[in-house]
Amino acid sequence: MNETIAALIWALGLTAWFVVRYPYHRRKRRLKVVRNHWDLEERSMLFFTVVTLVLLPILHWTSPLFQAADYPFHPAAGWLGTLALLGFVWLFRRSHKDLGKNWSYTLEIREEHSLVTAGIYQFIRHPMYAAFWLWALAQALLIPNLIVGPASLVSVALLYFRRSPREERMMLDTFGDQYRAYAARTARLIPGVF
Repeated sequence: MNETIAALIWALGLTAWFVVRYPYHRRKRRLKVVRNHWDLEERSMLFFTVVTLVLLPILHWTSPLFQAADYPFHPAAGWLGTLALLGFVWLFRRSHKDLGKNWSYTLEIREEHSLVTAGIYQFIRHPMYAAFWLWALAQALLIPNLIVGPASLVSVALLYFRRSPREERMMLDTFGDQYRAYAARTARLIPGVF
């Protein structure tokens, strides 16, 4: 593996992100929202995440902007990044499929919203965040740049640690004891660990 192949693998991951998400995004617009947290903090976190996962890598490969932070590419890192990206695609698709009409890229509750506890959600409460952690890790391994590679880890960490408590609070407010029981038997991100 070389840096060009790693860049193509990253581009395939970005394409998979769009292909998986697009039909759910189109479908979500038809469902009435009962409550959401679409505030400035939410918009800022999502924007920062898109900048670090999409815009910075594109700028890295199309301009000399971050060239000073480049380091030699290591094929082993490329292969590990590829495995992480494959994990991202699988987990990202699985979490969308299992959520179905309950999916949203923002924190919101819709009419007839249900608590999903089947599929991947029977093992972890936040598989979509876990998928984004894998994408960020893949980027850090596939892009040999001290700014662009790890920037995604920073944005995903911010997104997860600021947003997941708000999401859990919203689920508790909506589903009460049903969510408490579900949370007690599932891990947040990694079954049996965390």
